[in-house]
Amino acid sequence: MRMFRTIAAGAAAALISTAAMAAEYTLTISSWAPPTHGINAKMWPGLIKMIEDATDGRVTAEVKLGIAPPPAQMDLVQDGAADMSIIFHGYQAGRFVTTKLIELPGYEGSAEAASVAYWRVFEKYLSKANEHRGVKVIALHTHGPAQLHTNVKVTALDQIKGLKLRVPGGVGGDVGAALGATGIKVPAPKVYETLASKAADGVVIPMESRKGFRLVEVAPYVYRMPGGFYRGSFAMIMNEDAFAALPEDIRKALAEKVFGEPASRMLGKVWDEIDAIGLEETLKTPGNEIVDASAEDVAAYKPIADKIIAKVLDEVAAAGVDAKAAYAMIREEMAKAE
Repeated sequence: MRMFRTIAAGAAAALISTAAMAAEYTLTISSWAPPTHGINAKMWPGLIKMIEDATDGRVTAEVKLGIAPPPAQMDLVQDGAADMSIIFHGYQAGRFVTTKLIELPGYEGSAEAASVAYWRVFEKYLSKANEHRGVKVIALHTHGPAQLHTNVKVTALDQIKGLKLRVPGGVGGDVGAALGATGIKVPAPKVYETLASKAADGVVIPMESRKGFRLVEVAPYVYRMPGGFYRGSFAMIMNEDAFAALPEDIRKALAEKVFGEPASRMLGKVWDEIDAIGLEETLKTPGNEIVDASAEDVAAYKPIADKIIAKVLDEVAAAGVDAKAAYAMIREEMAKAE
């Protein structure tokens, strides 16, 4: 039987479930976000609790930080160096195409609604592209609307042109290029130092990062577009051998009660919660300011967004997926949820 890894003491110790000592199986989670970020403070603990509850405590998991940088997580899990991880699809250019569908600008609704819609569309359409081959997808989710955070005040859409902005890849990269910004690609954990060193003027990222990545300290200005400039696509993944090594009744319980839509819903709900925390942190921090896009700028962004949507739909269709039907389903599912 497969031996499940244990975790060393240290910074991640606070994240370890107290049920680990009593569990029959302990899964190792690789996480790349800062210890206090919502991913580690809320998402992984939430998933671990769901796993423990579904298996009557027979399975738990432990979080280990800093095993590898964000872009390496897919290979890390596929190779068995960790049992589970979270990946951001935009960090791996060319590897994921259909996942860009959830990142498109213009969706209306919460991250919870978007994440549930994402899973349902994945099951019906996107999974056919087999882009996650080699690992088991256990949840899909998206953060809330991404907004512009800068160290120079931006009050109009046309002022973005020429700025040096950290962009994440995926649709976020397409948006930055369409707005005339100079893209700087660094993983999210490097955003603070990139802005602090003045290597970038800003970043397009959700409001949770105001606290999660301490942007209130290095990017005091927020330029907010209704619905955001884009959303980000994430997956929680599991090593296939680690899942197969679990007893059949445990696999069944996880598949029915945790993995898929239940976990996706939980994760999206957490993104909404930490977005609200990030907004609160901004409002109470002296020197921070939020500027909402004018009606004229909202209208000006629409044709830019429309071009990006058309481009992504073509890319997704080329991957063998009914892109228009999948896109329509996301919008319909989100509308029903709201």
